[in-house]
Amino acid sequence: MAALVALHGRGVGLGGAHIARLPVNGIITEDRKLATAVDKLADDSSVKALIVAIDSPGGSVAGGESLHDAIARVASKKPVVAVMGGLAASAGYMVALPAERIFARDATLTGSIGVLLEAPEVSGLLAKLGVSAQTVISGPLKDQPSFTHPMSPQGREVLQGLVMDMYEQFVAMVATGRHMDPDKVRQLGDGRAYTGRQALRLGLVDAIGGEHAARAWLASTKGVSDDLPVQDVTTGGLTERALAGSLAPIFDTLWKTLISQGVRLDGAWAIWQRSGG
Repeated sequence: MAALVALHGRGVGLGGAHIARLPVNGIITEDRKLATAVDKLADDSSVKALIVAIDSPGGSVAGGESLHDAIARVASKKPVVAVMGGLAASAGYMVALPAERIFARDATLTGSIGVLLEAPEVSGLLAKLGVSAQTVISGPLKDQPSFTHPMSPQGREVLQGLVMDMYEQFVAMVATGRHMDPDKVRQLGDGRAYTGRQALRLGLVDAIGGEHAARAWLASTKGVSDDLPVQDVTTGGLTERALAGSLAPIFDTLWKTLISQGVRLDGAWAIWQRSGG
């Protein structure tokens, strides 16, 4: 047990002045426990700054919004910086926006500002199998989108409206976080990803570097000593954290493999997708 405490000590509330680090890895979904843990940082006097460490292709719009808002509440009271790893796209970029300064690697893939709503439709396959589906609905849009028949023109129009409304919310977050004109954001936000170097030139990030550069900036600009220890923001008990730590490399490999093959997810998502061949 002592070894586990030593291994995960940065994630256990050890007390004393420190810098909090929020790891945002993999697919982002709505996590109330995590949002609550981040909220508490705002009023924790021992937390002198927050580093948001991102390696994520994005996730659900609601999940990204929830974490974005929690980070913004911390940023209203103390310094927040974001550090991007190999991938910080869509909702992964969204959660970086409240940070006062965003650091990316030269080869980071970021941006991908946009929203997608995707639903599988297998009516062609069902017809070949001689299978039909009968649906009773209360209105013409209740079954849009449908798994068993193509989307109607009216359904497509309504769902496109939903996607564009969520897209405009994303645009507003970028415009506010990056102090950028919304029209400029829309010009950049056509769904494409940018490298860290491209994002720097476009004003989507502030500097090239990693956590070392972020801590140096906190020390020189905000007076947050670079000698302070760093504690990871975690949820769950010690056993759960130990298990998560041991499984992290497995899950990290899994989601990167899925994304590289063009994962398709139902619902409204702000996620970077490599085109499937």
